[in-house]
Amino acid sequence: MSTTTTEALSATTLLRFATAGSVDDGKSTLVGRLLHDSKSVLADQLEAVERASASRGQEGPDLALLTDGLRAEREQGITIDVAYRYFATPRRRFILADTPGHVQYTRNMVTGASTAELTVVLVDARNGVVEQTRRHAAIAALLRVPHVVLAVNKMDLVGYEEKVFAAIAEEFTAYATELGVPQVTAIPISALAGDNVVEPSANMDWYGGPTVLEHLETVPVSHDLAHCHARLPVQYVIRPQTAEHPDYRGYAGQIAAGTFRVGEQVTVLPSGRTSTISGIDLLGEPVDVAWTTQSVTVLLADDIDVSRGDLIVPTKDAPATTQDVEATVCHVADAPLTVGHRVLLKHGTRTVKAIVKDIPSRLTLDDLSLHPHPGQLVANDIGRVKIRTAEPLPVDSYADSRRTGSFILIDPNDGTTLTAGMVGESFASPEPVKDETDDDGWDF
Repeated sequence: MSTTTTEALSATTLLRFATAGSVDDGKSTLVGRLLHDSKSVLADQLEAVERASASRGQEGPDLALLTDGLRAEREQGITIDVAYRYFATPRRRFILADTPGHVQYTRNMVTGASTAELTVVLVDARNGVVEQTRRHAAIAALLRVPHVVLAVNKMDLVGYEEKVFAAIAEEFTAYATELGVPQVTAIPISALAGDNVVEPSANMDWYGGPTVLEHLETVPVSHDLAHCHARLPVQYVIRPQTAEHPDYRGYAGQIAAGTFRVGEQVTVLPSGRTSTISGIDLLGEPVDVAWTTQSVTVLLADDIDVSRGDLIVPTKDAPATTQDVEATVCHVADAPLTVGHRVLLKHGTRTVKAIVKDIPSRLTLDDLSLHPHPGQLVANDIGRVKIRTAEPLPVDSYADSRRTGSFILIDPNDGTTLTAGMVGESFASPEPVKDETDDDGWDF
């Protein structure tokens, strides 16, 4: 790659996006077509796919093999794990998460979409909106993904009929709007034939909107988190205690949001102790200002107790600490989450004991109604929970910060991830309920 090309790519914006959809809706084929037609596939990769396709008796290359890398995926023709792909065009760089469609792998979709700024939800034009389509739309809304693309795939199998596309687009958009999805862009495509993926389709002259790639290249994306609530989760305390640095005490971590400046007054949570930033080290060099996603070491003017798991925030913009967390969650474990369940709650770099005090409601995906007091959440359920923690936590609302408003629940016995949670209100607002008295043990 030439120097000019490298400079051009470094100047373009970055878009993180995920694909989702039901089984056999064509997600991997769409991704493969996107990579192939945008010339983001190396020659040896394409040759390997052509050989694998020929060995299976297929006339042309099966582009889904560009992403389905696991042996089980290729044997079954499905996606099991999240496949991450990196590619670029002259207009934008992309990080793509190709997520599974099977309901038992919904947890992987949560993982892939948790950092996405856009989600492409595929629908088979022959089947329309199905339960898994609604589940993926709900997860996109729950994770506050700013942009959703509805890709109505396999239009070639329904004769490229406009009325088929229009009916699916209307149903999905109405459902997503109820969920609070801010924007839906519907695009009719055939991933197998390449219609409206990278090049406009000659078979659907009734459609005048963008192709999938054109929309990905032009959708507005804001990466400016510098004006958000400043948050620095402490990952490590650095104390060299060498002759050169006998008194050095730095607090290292990646800035989750906002901007920190030397001379700024900060508070360490959950202790509430205050101090002033006396220095910021970035890549071994002192700087006056540091901002979101930079990994830094902060030095404080006062010798106060700061440990891994603490959160450094501006004193004038400190979140409240609480032991009572209310959140919307997506349960991802095979074992159910029940009232009275004793768990570990991981928030940022801090992990504390907690207990599930109540499960006020479970979301019914068909009509978005709330099933009150289900008593438990099973795998892939979305619902509301009330959690009591052993120690105070400085949590933000997920609506304000996707980084410091999220958490996971962990099984304390084997370390299994049970649930992904988003603090505060979501698209579903359950009725308040009275907490029940829990059993002995882990009683906070």
